[in-house]
Amino acid sequence: MIRTGQGHAHDPGDTRASQQKKHGFEMDEVRPVVLALADHQVASIVSQVSGGARLPGLLEALSGSRTLRSSIRPLLDDPRYSRSTLRALMVLEACPPENEGREVTAVAKELGLSPATAYRYVSTWEAVGLLERDPKSRRYRRAPAEPQ
Repeated sequence: MIRTGQGHAHDPGDTRASQQKKHGFEMDEVRPVVLALADHQVASIVSQVSGGARLPGLLEALSGSRTLRSSIRPLLDDPRYSRSTLRALMVLEACPPENEGREVTAVAKELGLSPATAYRYVSTWEAVGLLERDPKSRRYRRAPAEPQ
């Protein structure tokens, strides 16, 4: 018997069928898992994955055109791709790289998202340093790329 961190015992000799019977579910059954991360945890993960960079290449790719959005739209209904990742990229692209920025409600309306959903995306991008928020106007814009 092996004890997991949850205190549950697992017998490596159990067969798949006996595990299914014991736990009352199919092993191939897809069950959602939700993880809640604090802003600093998101920033840490992005920093580790990007090697400490603020993803300047991504910001440069988004500058000036809506080509990214036109390539993303057809993928949104394809189950092989992460819908939330694609939508997050669309939200990032919808925020201008300079000037006055955009309100969350404008981004939400343009992309067909609820304001709450759009807010979660812009808040996440802000937490990892790719968007910045003007505290007076509460508008978001892309953060300037760091000098190389």
